[in-house]
Amino acid sequence: MAGTLCLLRRAGYETHYLNVASGSCGSTRYKAAQLRRMRLREAKDAAAVLGATFHAGRVDDIEILYAVPLIRWLTGIMREVRPMVVLTHPPQDYMEDHTNTCRLVVTAAFARGMPNFRTTPVRRAWSGDVTVYHAMPHGLQDGLGRPVVPQLFVNTTSVQEEKLRALECHRSQQEWLQQTQGMNSYLRSMQDSARNMGRLSQKFDFAEGWCRHSSTGYCAEDADPLRDALTGDYLINSKFARGAR
Repeated sequence: MAGTLCLLRRAGYETHYLNVASGSCGSTRYKAAQLRRMRLREAKDAAAVLGATFHAGRVDDIEILYAVPLIRWLTGIMREVRPMVVLTHPPQDYMEDHTNTCRLVVTAAFARGMPNFRTTPVRRAWSGDVTVYHAMPHGLQDGLGRPVVPQLFVNTTSVQEEKLRALECHRSQQEWLQQTQGMNSYLRSMQDSARNMGRLSQKFDFAEGWCRHSSTGYCAEDADPLRDALTGDYLINSKFARGAR
């Protein structure tokens, strides 16, 4: 989602970057404590490349559970940042840390305006509009292999090199992804994915795909800040065009 983040920054948005987990389990070579330090440094470097405010994670890998403590923490961040746009994981993916993060973020966005829901640290409730968008799952399929289709495309061609530089910061993931998931080059995999999404758009060379979350409880029914901010770099998937707002 770094391409869309870069385009929003260009459009005048203040952007923020948050990893919920520490990356502590992402290696067969390094111990958890060493990995936490490495991944934290890499994440900060990537956020700097993207020009985004960095927020430190909260738990270790495989410990992203849909539980009240994490909801209180993430809701506190929502109330502190007061985002108009939230870019997060898809509801379906191959990895439970990803899908649990999605659930947590969606709940935190919903709870932002509930004065009786206490956050950690304590933050005053905020009821401004927030529009949630879900990225595409790895391989454009859910955990059962069923296809997932984007509702809209964002043209990332002009920021693809910036996106590549940000991903290059996460060097420690290369060995892990190659050994465990068969990704010989995570940089090439990202480029191939963006190119494939561009082909699906039938318009852009490189793209990211998104699905907009229901507006109920979050924003106005016709709210679509990506459309408003990105104009020519935004395209509704023709399969959804008839029902597009």
